Amino acid sequence: MNRDSAVSWDRSRTGTVKDVTRNKDLVAAFADRLERRDWPAFGELLDPDVVYEIPQTRERIEGRDRYVTFNAEYPGDWHIEPQVVLGDEHHGSLLFRWTLGGDTSLAIAFFEFHEGKITKITDFWPESYEPPPGREHLVERW
Repeated sequence: MNRDSAVSWDRSRTGTVKDVTRNKDLVAAFADRLERRDWPAFGELLDPDVVYEIPQTRERIEGRDRYVTFNAEYPGDWHIEPQVVLGDEHHGSLLFRWTLGGDTSLAIAFFEFHEGKITKITDFWPESYEPPPGREHLVERW
């Protein structure tokens, strides 16, 4: 893509650069405040009617107070470390390393925004698994 097509693409979008920056900053602040366990500041990022979903377990939490409590009461000395933070005028995502005790995994959360607040979070917690046989000649394992 050349620079001119990128500029014209950006101009055709309904959001502004300010929206993109603000929403990316919201995702970064979400991770930071969650890691610091700053529950009052964490709650300020969320819409009062925020919805949190975990598709793998089919769990849903509705409302800021319940979602903040869910995180505050989560057992163990867990930590999150952002790997990738993205945001545009309506959506964001966070790829993060999650650690609890000696276990570490990667997870990803998708965000929706409205009027400067997070309105929905969809959290995916993929499990590691062994690949099926027959593609060893095509892949590299790490």
